[in-house]
Amino acid sequence: MKRNLLSIASGIVLMFIGTTGAAQIPMLPQTVSMGPGYANEVYYQFSTGNTTTAARNTWDISFRTMIMSSSILINDGSSTVLWSYPYADTSGWATLDTFGLSTWTPMYNDPTDWENGAFSRYATAHPDYGWGIYNMATHVLVGDSLFVIQLVDGTFKKLWIIEKNSPTNTYIFRYANLDGSDPQEAVVDCGEYLDKDFVGFNMQTNMVVDYQPVSTSWDILFTKYMSVQPNGDPYPVTGVLTNPVAVTKKYYPVTPDYNDWEVAPWDSTRSNIGWDWKTFSMTSMTYVVNDSMVFYVQDTATDVYRLKFTGFEGTSTGNIDFGKAKVSPTGISDQKQSDIRVNLFPNPATDFIQIDIVALKPLNENITISLLDLTGRSIRTEQFPFGQSHITLNIQSLSPGAYLLMVSSGNTLSLNKFIKQ
Repeated sequence: MKRNLLSIASGIVLMFIGTTGAAQIPMLPQTVSMGPGYANEVYYQFSTGNTTTAARNTWDISFRTMIMSSSILINDGSSTVLWSYPYADTSGWATLDTFGLSTWTPMYNDPTDWENGAFSRYATAHPDYGWGIYNMATHVLVGDSLFVIQLVDGTFKKLWIIEKNSPTNTYIFRYANLDGSDPQEAVVDCGEYLDKDFVGFNMQTNMVVDYQPVSTSWDILFTKYMSVQPNGDPYPVTGVLTNPVAVTKKYYPVTPDYNDWEVAPWDSTRSNIGWDWKTFSMTSMTYVVNDSMVFYVQDTATDVYRLKFTGFEGTSTGNIDFGKAKVSPTGISDQKQSDIRVNLFPNPATDFIQIDIVALKPLNENITISLLDLTGRSIRTEQFPFGQSHITLNIQSLSPGAYLLMVSSGNTLSLNKFIKQ
């Protein structure tokens, strides 16, 4: 007999709590290699120890594949830089010039939020998403800005994101050399890559770049990215980013055997693990890993793992050593999380949350949406037809805080955390 899904969800939440002061679980040593000069980025999955390696410099810009998203990244870990053209809107395409470029403020991806790519850094609030304005009647994001971009290879282009057609989940954009030569117009169909988080594009080859593994096959990413230093300046770093579905906890300073992982709340930002678990010693001319820092990761299957770095060899090899230990399983047996993927937008949210459901196999039963608090208590449950993949949920009545949203259909379940502001 199958167990009640809501009861299982409560069990998942209780497993999040853990056991204070539990005996230290042996750590399994692991090594990943980004290669000399950090030429590659490495996607890592805790449950299997599997890695997927991808060359870092194959794409210039990258589009988030979920329908309810406007995020466009630049490859800022590979020297890509973006500037918003300050002298004209899209009507200035033919006459764009780079006068005063050195005084323009460069734009980079938000180091903490996958949804806030470089193109959205000047966004204000709905319907203004930075590079474009959302049309409520057509559900199309219409580009209203021009950009200058320095590509991975160091060349410059002018760029116009013409639109994102949300109903078809496609982007249309135009780019050319700064003098207007070699004009190109491209279409990227994100619907072909819904099992990935992002799909890239290379403006030198004029080709789509499918550089990411399937979203459910990785939990953390070893890569280079642009961070922000304490004085506010952007600076490229080598570190670890988190899968959009995974969440993390960081404890510092603690003793090396610290294991009270339930104390702090989960962090849903993408760079909570980050880069500062290591420092460079001018005395030994080597990297030193901080022995008083430990992380916990709730992976894409909602299991919890302890993560502790033990070595970093730097640019000569790109080798990174760490230990992992599973500290809390979800306790889900016959529920198939791999058959359904759920994206929430925006997150954090204030009034409404958009639920984008991607079924990896056909759903033959109605969809049930359940709101839970972090103790697993049910707050509200609603049902929708099994064919409905885009749902708007009103959360205005919720008090600010963290909640769980469970999407289920028959024997398929997905549990996701969101923040109500």
